[in-house]
Amino acid sequence: MRLLVVEDDPDLNRQLASALTDAGYAVDRAFDGEEAHFLGETEPYDAIILDIGLPRMDGISVLEAWRRSGRVMPVLLLTARDRWSDKVQGFDAGADDYVAKPFHLEEVLARIRALLRRSVGHAKSEFLCGPVRLDSRTGRVAVDGTPVKLTSHEYRLLAYLMHHAGRVVSRTELVEHLYDQDFDRDSNTIEVFVGRVRRKLGVDVIQTVRGLGYLLTPPSDAR
Repeated sequence: MRLLVVEDDPDLNRQLASALTDAGYAVDRAFDGEEAHFLGETEPYDAIILDIGLPRMDGISVLEAWRRSGRVMPVLLLTARDRWSDKVQGFDAGADDYVAKPFHLEEVLARIRALLRRSVGHAKSEFLCGPVRLDSRTGRVAVDGTPVKLTSHEYRLLAYLMHHAGRVVSRTELVEHLYDQDFDRDSNTIEVFVGRVRRKLGVDVIQTVRGLGYLLTPPSDAR
């Protein structure tokens, strides 16, 4: 899952990006409204953390511009303002949730997990596919109750497929959502990661749909 952090305070931006990366997300960063607007228009983020008070273009204006152009990714607003009118303005502009500064990083992580779940119509933090269980809250994966250790890229791949279980996900989509801007993207590496995840899971839940991509479905004996 790929996120964008938009915060003009360098230390807070770094802290947020670090916490999200440690939680298994691919993270891009922006420090002003104009850069944020451009990235949000051109990159397929699964969710965006957006500060209201930004230089060059304020967060509300950025959000309104995204929504006018049809961008529907979930947006979590960061605000240092306590007035209820500012919160209402943010929601009316198209925000999905907000966190008031100062905040605990764990709260931001929890709200992002909730936004990502709701964006795919899922209510719980646990995702199930046959014997495979992924807990987005803890980052743990298990097959029939036995823990499976995955690398960060392998976990990111499985998490994205489980968030979008039941539909074919192309290699291009996986590349766009699993890697940040600075990563040397190569769609061929997706095959390598899929192979590794299949071997570690030991069950046939990731199907290759020739010419289209990958489909996550329970194995036939689990239906």
